[in-house]
Amino acid sequence: MLSRTASELYWLSRYLERAENTVRMLDVSFTVSMMPNKEIAEQELIAPLKISSTYEDFMERYGIVNRDTILQFFALDTLNPSSVISCLNSARDNAKSVRGKISSESWEAINSTWIELQAMKRSGSVGDASRFFDWVKERSHLYRGAVYGTSLRNDAFRFLRLGTFLERADNTARILDVKYQIENQQDDEGSLEYYRWVAVLRSLGAYEAYQDIFGDRITPEKVAQLLILRAEVPRSIRACLEATNDILQDIEGKSGQAAKRLVAVQYARIQFGDSDYIFRETGLHSYLTDFLARIETIANSIHTAYMEAV
Repeated sequence: MLSRTASELYWLSRYLERAENTVRMLDVSFTVSMMPNKEIAEQELIAPLKISSTYEDFMERYGIVNRDTILQFFALDTLNPSSVISCLNSARDNAKSVRGKISSESWEAINSTWIELQAMKRSGSVGDASRFFDWVKERSHLYRGAVYGTSLRNDAFRFLRLGTFLERADNTARILDVKYQIENQQDDEGSLEYYRWVAVLRSLGAYEAYQDIFGDRITPEKVAQLLILRAEVPRSIRACLEATNDILQDIEGKSGQAAKRLVAVQYARIQFGDSDYIFRETGLHSYLTDFLARIETIANSIHTAYMEAV
């Protein structure tokens, strides 16, 4: 496969996953910001800006942090590279370039989503925030269903999946890190701590999984254990690395050996890790900061191996 084609397939799925992750992140912040404490509400609304490293840009152009400005910035602002409209625009551009490598149903899922979003852009609003978040998630599920249900199992399919799982691992780590830091900066009451972590679990589609594994009592340590170490949770870091490791092993050729080694090492660290080490010896923030640096190194190595023209 040509390196340019591999890159376009990979980034197509990364951008679509990023759009979904953006609304999942907003869903957490909007839910917790409904608490009566104004300081906590503002910190929760600022959290997506920190996760996406867009705080300075937002404050320069909007100046006021509230639900309306945050929604506009992350939904329809074309100057924000992390907005849903920017991610979907980039995904569609990549999809157009590789029309011959993806199924017609996969293309239709992307293109119809873009057309609907353009109608929202023309109206100047996405309407109710919660409904918009659900719409983006549903469209993302539609795309993935089309990919899994209609794609030939070849390298094109593998690069599509590779982009999804690397983006997902990065996002899960960022959400966990920022939410844990917010909690440590505040003297939370038990009810607020519970409310915040339920919102995090729901946003990542892991609330029912948590209840099945740990029961009703929710603690930050168990949430982190679930979202970092449990392979059976689809958005956990371990599940994403396991999938990434398997995908790379299926891509033939000597050019990706360095990337394969990096992923295998990081997967082993997660596979044989435990929550006591994360919380008591390393600290969750340090652990996740290190992980984010490693996942960036992995992504760069994959890019060098498969996506740079030889």
